[in-house]
Amino acid sequence: EVQLVESGGGLVQTGGSLRLSCTASGFTFDDYTIGWFRQVSGKEREGVAQVLSSSGTDYADSVKGRFTISRDNAKNTVYLQMNSLKPEDTAVYYCNAYHIHTQQNYWGQGTQVTVSS
Repeated sequence: EVQLVESGGGLVQTGGSLRLSCTASGFTFDDYTIGWFRQVSGKEREGVAQVLSSSGTDYADSVKGRFTISRDNAKNTVYLQMNSLKPEDTAVYYCNAYHIHTQQNYWGQGTQVTVSS
């Protein structure tokens, strides 16, 4: 059974930090691009950051310089270190696994991040 389990969300003040984790099982983790997306109620889900199977990374302009994505293939886990958080970062954050050749696509259940002003 494929699972992506996010953790680490919570309530933090403006300027604070959180680290999200996404732990995967049920597929060959090393072969997948892992991304973090976020969604505010009533708005479209948007990409935040991704880490390729090669460990290359990419970020949305809105989080560059503040967020860092990394992966630990030995633990089947991807991390999103979020620093200098802003109220506009408030959203449900979702982990996604995507295989660029087969286009297989998996989602986690999401974790809430709330940044108070």
